[in-house]
Amino acid sequence: MNPETVALFMFGTLFVVLFLGHPLAFSLGATAVLYGLIGWGGSPDQIFGIFANKTYGVMEEYVLVAVPLFIFMAQMLDASGVAEKLFHTMHVLWGPVRGGLGIAVVMVCTVFAASTGVVGATEVAIGLLAAPNLLKRGYDIPMTAGCICAGGTLGILIPPSIMLVVYGGLTNISVGKLFAAAMLPGLTLSALYMTYIAVRCGLNPEMGPPLPKEERTHTVKQKMYMILTSLVPPMFLILMVLGSIVAGVATTTEAAGLGALGATILALVYGRLTWDAIVDASTSTLKITSMVMVLFLGGNAFQSIFMGLGGGDSVSSLLLGLEVSPYAVLFIMMGIVFFLGMFIDWLGILLIVIPVFTPVAQELGFDPLWFGTLICVNLQMAFLTPPFGYSLFYLRGIAPPEMTMGLIYKGVVPFICLQWVGLIACIVYPPLVMYLPTALFGE
Repeated sequence: MNPETVALFMFGTLFVVLFLGHPLAFSLGATAVLYGLIGWGGSPDQIFGIFANKTYGVMEEYVLVAVPLFIFMAQMLDASGVAEKLFHTMHVLWGPVRGGLGIAVVMVCTVFAASTGVVGATEVAIGLLAAPNLLKRGYDIPMTAGCICAGGTLGILIPPSIMLVVYGGLTNISVGKLFAAAMLPGLTLSALYMTYIAVRCGLNPEMGPPLPKEERTHTVKQKMYMILTSLVPPMFLILMVLGSIVAGVATTTEAAGLGALGATILALVYGRLTWDAIVDASTSTLKITSMVMVLFLGGNAFQSIFMGLGGGDSVSSLLLGLEVSPYAVLFIMMGIVFFLGMFIDWLGILLIVIPVFTPVAQELGFDPLWFGTLICVNLQMAFLTPPFGYSLFYLRGIAPPEMTMGLIYKGVVPFICLQWVGLIACIVYPPLVMYLPTALFGE
């Protein structure tokens, strides 16, 4: 079987198995075993020897220790009630503005994203608070769904992000530099979302009416107190985690440990640190970490067989052989990642495309840090793109009955377009990605 046929049939088989409803991790692993047996003459010894080596390599990856620590930090922040306090504060501050509650949702999601690095925790916490409030105030249902879903996805891009930790582990790029590179693109997307909400609701107030005057009763002193008690603690946690990495005081794993401790202290300060909260956070951390690691093993199995049978070389030769400019090849790669994001989890996409696309990007002369950040910005869209965007299902699981899946799909489309705008901005203007890493870490 020639490499081109291997590449085509492996991906085709994977998509068929996924559409049959099987879990991604086991679909990747089973496809790898099948094509390993076909490609290497039916002998399982070589295949399982490779799998064992890959598994041992994953277990040795020190930076991945940060994954359960960041997940635990997110779970404890969720239990602490930070999102609830922060949303109430932003509700008071932005309520009088047209679309103000939608803007408040994105702002809270941005702060929470910089505190957790986990999409599910952010979206569920904010969605439970925001969806009933916005709908009660007469907000358009698709607009409500769109701002919650899009704001929630910022958690996978704005540091500290699990995706960036995983990407660093896969490519040996400094996670600290990835954190710095992703910060401005993440904040740019947040600004684009808020601008869109403000303009759209400004032109059509019925989509996002301001709070009535009788609800604007808070004094300036009360507002200042609310800001101090709800915004300062999570900002201190962000500074503790990201600042320790940037200053070189702590590695990513050590900073994750600091974050987990800080989130636990925050829950204690807010009076939410109960034994049940600790057990729930620990159990959720165990489940999510196990899911991530099983995906890692399945993805590594698929990757090793795909590359071993020459599929990676075949795809690289095809892309490099195109008689187009390097940026045209870049947009083709971005389009492939976007397409895969409609069907496959972000971790599965990383494990599949990184070994294939990274050598192509290097051959084309693209900076590895810049290219990696583009991939991660693109993968944020995987949470929003129908039919299998995780954020859509997170929201549907907690949304009021009137917020149907069709209306959620309709609401996220403008925000997917804004994500493409943000991605293109990062491509056209590389300093948007490279300025902070260069300023903090040097050339």
